[in-house]
Amino acid sequence: MKQHLVIFDTTLRDGEQSPGASMTREEKIRVARQLEKMRVDVIEAGFAAASPGDFDAIQAIAQAIKDSTVCSLARANENDIRRAGEAIKPANSGRIHTFIATSPIHMEKKLRMAPDQVVEQAVRSIAWAREYTDDVEFSAEDAGRSDIDFLCRIFDEVIRAGATTINVPDTVGYNIPFQYAETLRQLIERVPNADKVVWSVHCHNDLGLAVANSLAAVLAGARQVECTINGLGERAGNASLEEIVMAVRTRGDVFPVETRVDSTQIVPASKLVSQITGYPVQPNKAVVGANAFAHESGIHQDGVLKHRETYEIMRAEDVGWSQNKLVLGKHSGRNAFRSRLQELGIELESDEVVNAAFARFKELADRKHEIFDEDLHALVSDEVVTPDQERYKLLYSHVCSETGEMPHAKVILSVDGSERKGEASGGGPVDATFKAIESIANSGAELMLYSVNAITTGTDAQGEVTTRLSKEGRVVNGNGADTDIVIASARSYLNALNKLHSSLDKVRAQGDI
Repeated sequence: MKQHLVIFDTTLRDGEQSPGASMTREEKIRVARQLEKMRVDVIEAGFAAASPGDFDAIQAIAQAIKDSTVCSLARANENDIRRAGEAIKPANSGRIHTFIATSPIHMEKKLRMAPDQVVEQAVRSIAWAREYTDDVEFSAEDAGRSDIDFLCRIFDEVIRAGATTINVPDTVGYNIPFQYAETLRQLIERVPNADKVVWSVHCHNDLGLAVANSLAAVLAGARQVECTINGLGERAGNASLEEIVMAVRTRGDVFPVETRVDSTQIVPASKLVSQITGYPVQPNKAVVGANAFAHESGIHQDGVLKHRETYEIMRAEDVGWSQNKLVLGKHSGRNAFRSRLQELGIELESDEVVNAAFARFKELADRKHEIFDEDLHALVSDEVVTPDQERYKLLYSHVCSETGEMPHAKVILSVDGSERKGEASGGGPVDATFKAIESIANSGAELMLYSVNAITTGTDAQGEVTTRLSKEGRVVNGNGADTDIVIASARSYLNALNKLHSSLDKVRAQGDI
């Protein structure tokens, strides 16, 4: 009988700490619902003490999610833990995840605390958390560079204080698989009452070893893996949920564990997170990349045609790739549109949002004969800013670009419901359009990234544009898609401006695991 491997998803917390990946309350709820649909065990919804917006988002997720445990991160201090406890109160199943640094460099340089003080603070934090829930997780930040004797000591103390999950994070991605596995083995052997808790790992990808370290730890006895959709996360990211789940499933001959994840929801989750955060998935990304199941070599193609398993160790449909790419056209109705979105794992929040998306679909169908699943994903990505947050809206655009002349753009925007006109010249049609928008918005934002991807093949393919803006320390991504790349660019820029002006400004708390 295989043991259960707990999948702890931290896309909404650690993943959101990627520059520009900050999500609104509504976006977080959309992702959380998809994670629940995928049957993730634990959803780390955020850091309740970080800001009122984060607290509100965690509380809303706790109210909306019924089948997964909803978790809030908290530093090992009373204020953080009480904020986390209040945020998860509405949850059917709630967890508080508290942490404190344990490596010599962190204790000395960051915390400026002696080891005895760190242990005392950790024990106090468990007691505070237990006032709100019996499900308490403790993490030793930077455990990968901590002294193992000290780890044994602090884990012994927090287990006796009531912690039920012990996390051994490789916070800076420093560990090597065999070394990390040995650390887990020693901890499980040496810590008293180790069999009374779930041992967890949280690996970062600075050396490209997050998944390898996580899987090595599972073989050494870990029974929870903390991971994110698409490997999203600070710096080089976290262990990828999709890779962990499919490695365990595909190599059942090696791993003595199994997950409860519905793998057919992996690709829809990947696409949703990519759209909302503006972080594209590289084509050769394992499991969810566009080329993950593509075969170019004639030898490979011949082998797959004769017998799929000659070159494919997984089935594309098992992780949610659709075999029916061409789905809709301009004669398709609202019910067919809504039905196809549901099949793709896309759930829009209200009839108002569905109607807006359907209107966009009809407009696209008039210009593009064949509508693909990828087009539908891109189409709804523009709907992530809700009407009450949409301060800026594109009403009209005219761009003139000819050989030997500087491109010139004219735009009309709706700003808080009032029409405003602007125009400007620029080095290219997109540059002119952005300057025309700024002649109205005067946002003062810095353009950090401009990226264009063709969604499908063909000259009538939609272009999907990601625009990253920065202002006063806040970084946001905007998305836009259209068969006209200049219009897609304008929509992307306005989407980013709307996020900058949203009411959910986030103040990042210091410290991470």
